[in-house]
Amino acid sequence: MHGLMMSMPLQISSLLRHADRYHGDTQIVSRTVEGGIHRYTYSEAHRRARQLANALGALGVRPADRIGTLAWNGFRHFEIYYATSGSAAICHTINPRLFPEQIVYIVNHAADQYVFFDLTFLKLVEGIAPHCKGVRGWVAMTDKAHMPDSTLDLLCYEDLINGHSDDYTWPEFDENTASSLCYTSGTTGNPKGVLYSHRSTILHAYAAGLPDALNLAARDVVMPVVPMFHANAWSLPYACPLAGCKMVFPGAALDGASVYELFETEKVTMSAGVPTVWLGLLQHVEQHDLRFSTFRRTVIGGSACPPAMIRTFEESYDVQVLHAWGMTEMSPLGTVCTFKSQQANLDREAQYALQAKQGRPIYGVDMKIVDDDGKELPWDGKAFGDLLVRGPWITAEYLGGEGGNPLREDGEGRKWFPTGDVATIDRDGFMQITDRSKDVIKSGGEWISSIDLENTAMAHPAVKEAAVIGVVHPKWDERPLLIVVKKPGAALAREELLQFFQGKVAKWWLPDDVVFVDELPHTATGKVLKTKLREDYKAHKLPGT
Repeated sequence: MHGLMMSMPLQISSLLRHADRYHGDTQIVSRTVEGGIHRYTYSEAHRRARQLANALGALGVRPADRIGTLAWNGFRHFEIYYATSGSAAICHTINPRLFPEQIVYIVNHAADQYVFFDLTFLKLVEGIAPHCKGVRGWVAMTDKAHMPDSTLDLLCYEDLINGHSDDYTWPEFDENTASSLCYTSGTTGNPKGVLYSHRSTILHAYAAGLPDALNLAARDVVMPVVPMFHANAWSLPYACPLAGCKMVFPGAALDGASVYELFETEKVTMSAGVPTVWLGLLQHVEQHDLRFSTFRRTVIGGSACPPAMIRTFEESYDVQVLHAWGMTEMSPLGTVCTFKSQQANLDREAQYALQAKQGRPIYGVDMKIVDDDGKELPWDGKAFGDLLVRGPWITAEYLGGEGGNPLREDGEGRKWFPTGDVATIDRDGFMQITDRSKDVIKSGGEWISSIDLENTAMAHPAVKEAAVIGVVHPKWDERPLLIVVKKPGAALAREELLQFFQGKVAKWWLPDDVVFVDELPHTATGKVLKTKLREDYKAHKLPGT
């Protein structure tokens, strides 16, 4: 027997329609690439998204066609999110920080029909266009007055919009229809496409807004600093219209001064981004003795948040840190570190120790840790193993079947996605990433967590950024090498830093050597590029060897 409920498919267009109808005068603010601040409302965004949907139809875009974007966080990018998916096309956000050769591969593999781009990326587009033969047109996301001279025959976004009516009815279709596409470079080989559905996106947005997740409400002013090309900005372009939040888009200006200015002028209450962005923000406010007037919580993910950063935000600036973890393959949110009632009464040091973990799974995500034989390990906070996940917004396979079937089947017929992370889970369900499986250091048959060592180093007041890799050792197989970027003007010696580790980690975990560098290499999503570090230091001679 079926329930007697209305049959209404979960569709992305319903989010913007809801925001228009019930939060129509709530603002969306954008720092533009052309310069200045753009400001309009959900109602106006909905109207322009309908115009764009008509424009896409006139260009010959059909259901399931892929529409690429090379763009920052801004109002036009937001409109593309909804016009494409809402009309049953697929919004394909492309990371412009990747190497041009990777972008060419991604555009061609996705079979993008049109690519929309911000003016920042004109030279990039001119360089890759000759190698993207399947792209029918390149659209500059600007108005006629700012259209650039180009070797390409470009379309103008505003002319495209203005040439069409807003008389458009969002079509209804199966909620399992593909909605958006992101490529992940976190796997081996070529980037792989993760194809989301309308159903998975709506369910994920619901879960992301829950009190024990991002805790979104219509009274919030939210600034997604995490790029819209990074796993759909962690669902914020969907979850914010669902809740009716005011949105603030920072554009290309992600330096500390620019982010702080928008926080203050727009009265931002909540934001989200990777640790490297917050390093710049904290450095700016510390140098200028500034405070936040409305900013009260931030989601930090993408890579492990250093405990020292959590302390600084909370003790110096009264900003709650929500340590989160996820993957492109998970839409991306998996866990958020929020306290249960029993943790709310712990002393502050115990709470800080807990906040260093990635947190508890949100509803819709199931997880477990297993050993090399696939046997599930206990939730005791000590045993660590490969982290597996499953749920309604977790990928079952990559676009085009790239990489084969990634799922593992357990003894009960259930399928799990292997994250590539090594983790522990404690008795309260709090998960902590100890390493990527490829980054764990194996010394004398025992495992050393590079993340724990990095977090300890980052707690030193003279350290700006740190990375730990394993270096070949004739006796112990591998030993940890600490690579450090000092804060500007800071004086720090090798011996002083190694002494700082005493009593904070197991003695046999202590790094064998320290190397000071001007900067660390990063991936296109802001993570430390350890593959390059391992290549650069593979011949590093440790003391005593």
